[in-house]
Amino acid sequence: MELSARRKEIQQRAREFTEKVFFPMELELEETDILTRDQHQKIREEVRNYKLNAINHPENVGGQGYNIYEQCLVNEEIGKSTGGLWNHVWQPPLCLREATELQKKTYLVPACAGEMFIPYSISEPTAGSDAGGVKTTAVLDGDEWVINGEKMFASGCERADVILLHTIVDGDPNKPTVLIVDPNLPGFEIVKLPKFMTTGGRGHPNVRYTNVRVPRDRVLGEIGQGFELTKDWFVEARTAIGARCVGVASRALALATSYAKERQQFGRPIFDFQGIEFMLADMAAQTMAGKCMVYRVAEEIDAGLDRTIAHARVSAVKYFCSEMAGGVVDQALQIFGGRGYMRENAIERLYRDVRAERIWEGTSEIQKVIIGRQLRKRGPEIFSELM
Repeated sequence: MELSARRKEIQQRAREFTEKVFFPMELELEETDILTRDQHQKIREEVRNYKLNAINHPENVGGQGYNIYEQCLVNEEIGKSTGGLWNHVWQPPLCLREATELQKKTYLVPACAGEMFIPYSISEPTAGSDAGGVKTTAVLDGDEWVINGEKMFASGCERADVILLHTIVDGDPNKPTVLIVDPNLPGFEIVKLPKFMTTGGRGHPNVRYTNVRVPRDRVLGEIGQGFELTKDWFVEARTAIGARCVGVASRALALATSYAKERQQFGRPIFDFQGIEFMLADMAAQTMAGKCMVYRVAEEIDAGLDRTIAHARVSAVKYFCSEMAGGVVDQALQIFGGRGYMRENAIERLYRDVRAERIWEGTSEIQKVIIGRQLRKRGPEIFSELM
């Protein structure tokens, strides 16, 4: 699958950005757990300079207009960084394409320019893997929606300019609806900002909405369209996770291979020992398999793959690649031995970072549920045949 000149250029640009901008920040971020104002500013400037802003949106709203394959090339490269730095290459939620023209002008255009941060908030204390269990309600009162409920793992909401909030209208589960919410409104509260395994990047707070009132025209798409918008967002997010995981595995493989060639024990490089060689061979094969999956499915989506089939195949990508990357990094850490357990080593940071990829945007178990259901409904061909 040879890359075109355009794709090679995008890949090289994203790789150079990651190595020159993100890699030098990793150790300081690990020590301080926060980016300085100057670092934030440098990242924003360089994201624009390298044409990596809003890669998932068209040029007429200020994005780069990259297709899914090209987005994967970028996400693979920025995924090699640690500390959640990849999250600072902003990709506003794809479902904003359903916004009205006024909403696009007000929210999407500034978001593409990096002037507005818009996270997507779904999970709740009683609704994680089961999005149908959402209980946050939106009730129309005159010309305003009144919102009540709690969200958990509301990634980025502590620094959001506006939030895409998954609710149910009138408490009716058959009316899932996404609202555009300003967190500065009365009744919005960050209840808790927990500490997680990883450092830096973004927070994942618990959020409470108490009689938050938003104008009637803040509905994204249509009333009752929430699940469709969420499903589209999951396809985008899970494809990006697959690509990032390939990046993680690729960096871990490269570091472990280099170390195995240099590290001397018993008078020779440890690469010469078959136990190490076999570990590296397994890591290489797993990384290659994940990469083939990501770019095959990306190419199919760009070619117009059926929406339902795309959802199923992306679940397979997310499941395999997140599990694969975790295994590859674990083996890399084993090859490094005690040195791999030191935070100054990128392998240790990758080990912590990649663990979340098997959980968010649908756990591995949920991906297997989706895959199993599609096997029952459509047969094995949905995964085994080229389409």
